[in-house]
Amino acid sequence: MPLTPDQLAEIDALRANPQPTLRAVAPGMEDHLYKAHEVLDHGFIRVVDYMGNDEAICQAARVSYGKGTKSVQNDEGLIRYLMRHWHSTPFEMCEIKLHVKLPVFVARQWIRHRTANVNEYSARYSILDREFYIPEASHLAAQSVINNQGRGEALTGDEAARVLEILKGDAARTYDHYAEMIGETDADGNQKQGLARELARMNLPANIYTQWYWKVDLHNLFHFLRLRADSHAQYEIRVYADAICKVVADWVPAAYGAFEDYRMGGANLSGKALECVRKMLKGEEVTQETSGMSKGEWREFMEAVG
Repeated sequence: MPLTPDQLAEIDALRANPQPTLRAVAPGMEDHLYKAHEVLDHGFIRVVDYMGNDEAICQAARVSYGKGTKSVQNDEGLIRYLMRHWHSTPFEMCEIKLHVKLPVFVARQWIRHRTANVNEYSARYSILDREFYIPEASHLAAQSVINNQGRGEALTGDEAARVLEILKGDAARTYDHYAEMIGETDADGNQKQGLARELARMNLPANIYTQWYWKVDLHNLFHFLRLRADSHAQYEIRVYADAICKVVADWVPAAYGAFEDYRMGGANLSGKALECVRKMLKGEEVTQETSGMSKGEWREFMEAVG
């Protein structure tokens, strides 16, 4: 299970004791504070702290104090202008701290985003739990034949069942060996030294769960979400990004709306691609051969313009 009864009780206690504050708050984010949003079979994300809101972004952009005489509509227009013109600094004034529980192989993708502060559960100091990510059968797929880092068609029948059996069996077996190596007594109850935890962990598979605190500013979070919430991202990290997107939409609705429009729903066009669009608008025929673009660029261009 993602959270133990003790952890759930701790969350309830934190939410039952709100504190008055003079700092800017976001009502939508207050609803998320401390709550765990389940991801995958044993994972979760939860907000443990945050700073700033939509107004804070506008204040930073104007280098001013308070709301002044600006209307919400103008604030939204300013945020869209900042997003449209890649003015990133005002978005850096907002920060979020997340508690994330995730499989190690997902963590290794996640940590590629090096513009955050991370504090991970220590397997040198503590013993890892017997929790492993085991995909649902529908997510077991063959290697893509067109993408070296993607999936193809789903496995079926005996092959899918055999893969699940291997995943479950290997996970259980490696954890049994881990527990045996760090144990202070053998199967017969005789005293033994036990292997150091920092060494015993090397035998654990990449689908075991770890946890960390991850603190990042909104600008760099948007960059993370643009890549990891994309349909081309690996499913196991994309579901975490999707869960974070829902939280961010409640935290900074104007900023998230601009991000969704310009980054997730928009497209970056090269000079050659833009020239092709101009020709198409004039009714001229444009092909890959006459576009000056490679086959890969042309395919992506046609996907973008429909």
